[in-house]
Amino acid sequence: MKLFFKSISYLFHPLFAPIAGTFAYFIITPKYTPLSLQSGNILPIFILTVIIPIICFFILKNLRLVNSIFLVDINERKYALLINIVLLLMILLKVIPNNYVMEVYYYFVGLLTAFLSCFLLLFLRFKVSLHMMSIGSFLMYLIALSIHFEINIIVAISFFTLLSGIVATAQLFLNNNSKKEVVAGFLIGIISQLITLKFWL
Repeated sequence: MKLFFKSISYLFHPLFAPIAGTFAYFIITPKYTPLSLQSGNILPIFILTVIIPIICFFILKNLRLVNSIFLVDINERKYALLINIVLLLMILLKVIPNNYVMEVYYYFVGLLTAFLSCFLLLFLRFKVSLHMMSIGSFLMYLIALSIHFEINIIVAISFFTLLSGIVATAQLFLNNNSKKEVVAGFLIGIISQLITLKFWL
C-alpha cells in the first residue's frame, strides 16, 4: 500500500500541473489550433515547469538545502516555491504572449495565485499540501473548460474528482500533510481558478 501511495505522489506531483492544464486545453478545445501554436506553448512550458525545476531540485539537494522532492520541511518549500513562482511569471510574461491562448493564460494566472498563496502562508508557519493545490486547480480548470466550450467531459471530471480523494489519502497515509493542510491546499487550488473565471468564462 505504501508503494502504491508513493507512486501516486510521484505521478501526480505539483510539477506536472502546468503542463497537464496546457495539454488538457489543446485536447478539449474545439477551436482550430495550428501545430505551431501548440508547440509554441507546450514545449517551453514543459521545459520551464518540469525540466528546470527538476534540475533546480538536484542543485538544491547537492547544496543540502532540500532533502526530499516532497518538500516536507517548511524551509525547504520556500526555495522551491520561489523558483516556481519566478518560472510561472516567465511563462505569463514571455511564453504565452508570443502564442496567446486566453484560457491557458488565465489557468497560469490561477496557478501563480495559488503558488503565491502557499508561499505567503509559509511565513505564518502553515504548510499547504501542494499536491492537493495542484489537483484542485486542474480539476476546477477542467470544469471551467467544459462549461466554456459546452463540451461534455464528465468522465474526465469524475476521474479527477476520484483521483483528488486518492491523492489526499496518499498525502495523509505517507504523513506528508495533515488533514488541515490537505483541505487548505485543495481549497486554494479551486478558489485560485475560480477567481480568474470572470475574465474568460
